[in-house]
Amino acid sequence: MSASGTAEKTHVFLSNSPAATLRFGKRLGEKITMGGVIALIGELGCGKTLFTRGLCTGLGVSEKEVNSPTFAFVNEYRGRLPVYHVDLYRIDNIEVGFEIGMLDYLAQAETGVIVLEWAEKVLPLLPEDYLQVQFEVLSPRKRRLEFTGFGERSGALLRGA
Repeated sequence: MSASGTAEKTHVFLSNSPAATLRFGKRLGEKITMGGVIALIGELGCGKTLFTRGLCTGLGVSEKEVNSPTFAFVNEYRGRLPVYHVDLYRIDNIEVGFEIGMLDYLAQAETGVIVLEWAEKVLPLLPEDYLQVQFEVLSPRKRRLEFTGFGERSGALLRGA
């Protein structure tokens, strides 16, 4: 949570298909500005990487370039803004987050965008302004995405969603 402990805005998106999740991510990617921090939370196979692929497409990154960085921890993409796609699935605790350089990536994201899969493992490291996306599986094709903007930038991004 932000220092004030309150969210600026919450938005729920009900996706009826993987294509709809991809399109919503793309719309958000078209609007996101430098310094964007996106914290993705949800179980394995819930659509985090698919959403990230859409977000990156909206930032001008080729859809084919975007894949889960589970074994590399971080994939970097070049689009309208640099994108740092971090997958924290394999880390056990926040100390490992420090070891893989999370603070360095968060600092680099000030001039780009950082997308964190399994972000719940490093929430205390996030800046005051970030967008949290909670994924919930409703059925094999349907997902509920709850977006919560912490801070002014992320709140403004949601107001435009």
